[in-house]
Amino acid sequence: MALTPVEIRAAKPKALPYKLADEKGLFLLVQPSGAKLWRFKYRFHKVERKLSLGHFPEVSLKDARDRRDEARRMVDEGGDPVAVRRREKLSAELRAATTFRLVADEYLEKMEAEGRTTATMKKARWFRDLIDRDIGVLPVADITPQELLAALRKLERRGHRETAGRTRSFASRVFRYAIVTGRATVNPADVLRGALIAPRTRHHSALLDPKDVGELLRAIDGYTGQPETLLALQLTPHLYVRPGELRHAEWSEIDWEAEVWKIPAAKMKMRQPHTVPLSRQSLAYLKQLQGLARRSIYLFPALSSPFRPICENTLNSALRRLGYGKEDMTSHGFRATAATLLNECGLWHPDAIERSLAHGERNGVRAAYHRGAHWDERVRMAQWWSDYLDELRAKAKAIRPKFGQPKLPVAPARKRPSVAKMA
Repeated sequence: MALTPVEIRAAKPKALPYKLADEKGLFLLVQPSGAKLWRFKYRFHKVERKLSLGHFPEVSLKDARDRRDEARRMVDEGGDPVAVRRREKLSAELRAATTFRLVADEYLEKMEAEGRTTATMKKARWFRDLIDRDIGVLPVADITPQELLAALRKLERRGHRETAGRTRSFASRVFRYAIVTGRATVNPADVLRGALIAPRTRHHSALLDPKDVGELLRAIDGYTGQPETLLALQLTPHLYVRPGELRHAEWSEIDWEAEVWKIPAAKMKMRQPHTVPLSRQSLAYLKQLQGLARRSIYLFPALSSPFRPICENTLNSALRRLGYGKEDMTSHGFRATAATLLNECGLWHPDAIERSLAHGERNGVRAAYHRGAHWDERVRMAQWWSDYLDELRAKAKAIRPKFGQPKLPVAPARKRPSVAKMA
């Protein structure tokens, strides 16, 4: 006979567990503690199995029968309710353990194994930390766009609009990695495209008037700080590489015979090796730097340790000491100065200028062609540019004191070997 609600409520605990049968395999197990547990008994491949369906009264008689009928349908279709329940439990535990923090850390390890630069890894970890407090402990597969947006809006409210956008981009890459590794199915960061306030486009401050550039060069010659910093300031206008590339430059990358600086791909923003032709003036600065006899693999080691390069703010701080505010000039701004004046002079092919700036061509065949086709022109352009900077400095008014700094020796001109294959 089928059970009734009255019988279930009237059932009293005994010294040993006992069963109250309902029908179609459903029964109520009454424990000595007084707990009343619903169970469904069935056979799967001729093996008797028992499936827990919940506690009475939280699960009523009607609900227990509905759950039993659902399990019976699964058995009829060839499924095992106990095995399905076990898999669902393990899956839920795995989802709970696979947090955004865990996947983000794994993604950062992947980036590091791919040889990303120290600066890139530092920024990536910073982006991770910015949202870790809000979504780090949440299962990566369960994070909603609204939860991620709430974390990003905190950055936005503090006025960090660009940071919020770049953090969203980092989160998007983490979610994509979670999807391809089978731990998520959607990317909530992609849904947020356009949801954040777009930051105003900002460019690195730079001096673009030749007269102002000449005065800056005069001011640099008067710098009285560390000799390495002075030489870094003097080299930067001639090489106009990215500040991070100059900071991490190593002596092993300087080819004195070929008169080039070979920057490996791992240090380049575009992940392509880059060769910089060295003018006579650049070589003179490098030889003076070499004469400082600092035992380090770096051209510009940190004062505190020869095993690390100078701080990323060193050159900007030096410019501030010279009286140039961040709205006037930055270390990165030397690239804009070179790009503008080289293009305005009309002497050089735009592609040669782009190659000298390491603005990589994404088409591999076209990139290889450009490296070879414009190398000789880049060599001539490097020397012309250094001579032009010297001319600007000579014509400039000494509006800032030079503090008696001696002039650097300039190496005499000599015929350069052909190094087109090194571009």
